[in-house]
Amino acid sequence: MKEANITIVNEFILMGLSDLPEVRYFLFVMFVIIYLATLAGNITILIAIRTDSCLHNPMYFFLSHLSLLDILSPTITVPKMLNVLLSENKKISFTGCMVQLFFLIDVVSTEIFLLSVMAYDRYVAICHPLKYTNIMNRRVCGQLAVGTWIAGFFNSLLHTSFTFTLSFCGPNEVNQYYCDIPPVQALSCSSTYASETIHMIVAGVVGGSAFVITLISYIYILWAIMHMRSPEGRHNAFSTCASHLTVVCLFYGTSIFTYIKPSSSYSPNQDRIVSMLYGVVTPMLNPMIYSLRNKGMKQALKRVISQNRFILQS
Repeated sequence: MKEANITIVNEFILMGLSDLPEVRYFLFVMFVIIYLATLAGNITILIAIRTDSCLHNPMYFFLSHLSLLDILSPTITVPKMLNVLLSENKKISFTGCMVQLFFLIDVVSTEIFLLSVMAYDRYVAICHPLKYTNIMNRRVCGQLAVGTWIAGFFNSLLHTSFTFTLSFCGPNEVNQYYCDIPPVQALSCSSTYASETIHMIVAGVVGGSAFVITLISYIYILWAIMHMRSPEGRHNAFSTCASHLTVVCLFYGTSIFTYIKPSSSYSPNQDRIVSMLYGVVTPMLNPMIYSLRNKGMKQALKRVISQNRFILQS
């Protein structure tokens, strides 16, 4: 009886952008601009929140964590993608792929939890304004923020473990521009049924719980806004929530499409576009959404920009 000839995969090839060789330099320039704009926008928000005492409250404290996540998210994937576009070196080691996937899922998971915490914060601020400072005190805010990062870490650890304990002994071409769960699972030469089931259950429970908290918070918020007597009060309350609600819709929509489905329905072209939306474009848009919709943030950003201009002129 002959022994099966099994080759263990020790590296992957990222094929996500290999079908666009004629526009690779254009894509390189475009993604560099998007990445730099993302860094500039989110770092500016972090500086504004740090230096402006008017923004030292729970809402902006959580927004600073969101900006940090929006810096980390493209930083995990874009530099390698730029390297692939410029040098055409599409290889990534097995360990490198595992590390990239771990940190990506960690950031995505943390952002899911953080968005639900931010929704709860808005619920307390609008529905219980007199108790807001007591409920959302510094200790509680710190615990909630740390809790989102810890929960994201363990959620990512679980997903990464179940993905990379699969057997990889055949094809090693990842149909994506970075390592992610669906395209990596699709390369496994062993059964992915148990892994997929666990991924979907965990993603459904974790993502579903965060979504339900966000949804219930906004049902109460909208109910409270509708019963406000002052039109100005309704406008102010809605304007503080509109930015967060826009970010929630962008992030949840793309994340659900990517992760809560079996690998058999994985479509490289569709998933590549959607992953670019939540992994590259959304982190760039978030600072714009918050700065355009939020009066306090706009004023703080103007002060930061004018201070930097004065420093440069002097």
